Amino acid sequence: MKHPATTQAPPAAGRVFGERVPLAERYAELLVGVGVDRGLVGPHEADRIWDRHLLNCAVIASMLPPSAVVLDIGSGAGLPGLAIAIVRPDLEIVLVEPLKRRVDFLEEAVSVLELSRVRVQRARAEELGPARADVVTARAVAPLPRLARWCVPLVRPGGVLLALKGARAPAEVAAAEPELRRLGVAAWTIELVGADVLDDPTTVVRIVAGPAAIGSGERTLQKQRPDPARQGSKPVAEESAEHTPEAAMSDPVRGRR
Repeated sequence: MKHPATTQAPPAAGRVFGERVPLAERYAELLVGVGVDRGLVGPHEADRIWDRHLLNCAVIASMLPPSAVVLDIGSGAGLPGLAIAIVRPDLEIVLVEPLKRRVDFLEEAVSVLELSRVRVQRARAEELGPARADVVTARAVAPLPRLARWCVPLVRPGGVLLALKGARAPAEVAAAEPELRRLGVAAWTIELVGADVLDDPTTVVRIVAGPAAIGSGERTLQKQRPDPARQGSKPVAEESAEHTPEAAMSDPVRGRR
């Protein structure tokens, strides 16, 4: 299945993907083609695949440091992980997903898009064990208290968890504060990203991992100003956790950190 009208990039895509817009269009074809056919993307999402999904995810690439090791937890159809990988070929990204049919799609997409620094790991976040990723990303995976419990241990001290959330982000952060303090995070903020390219900017809860001690949190709402130096929910149809038991690799970042 192919939807030419929806896979052609809008003008704003050039400001996020730059010269890699054709690669983003190829990914859009996969999402609204086999992604819809296999139930990874809802059929009604095809007409809003750019604003609601591709651009919504890709704009957070500006928040990642150069050459970072990134774990994308509950990657689903590759959002945000593959969108970030297209924008930022300097990153090493592991797409972590438990459900086999999603894993199959992700592996095909990585191959088709020739993303040599991206790999797929079939696992649940809680199976990964301690890791030392620079950044962990997650979109529409779980409420923030549970997500933090799964993901903060995967981040190196000083690294960040970027949780893509919606309008309920302030309430989720408030509910998660006891867990964030227990986990000893250094700080947490709510940031609006992509206001220069999106009518509805992406809401990101940014959690900075700290040492294993009680940390003091910060709750703020920041609207990012466009920054030309920094370029730049699950889909889509499935947000429920379907887990298939399978042994996970002991170190998803291969001991690089």
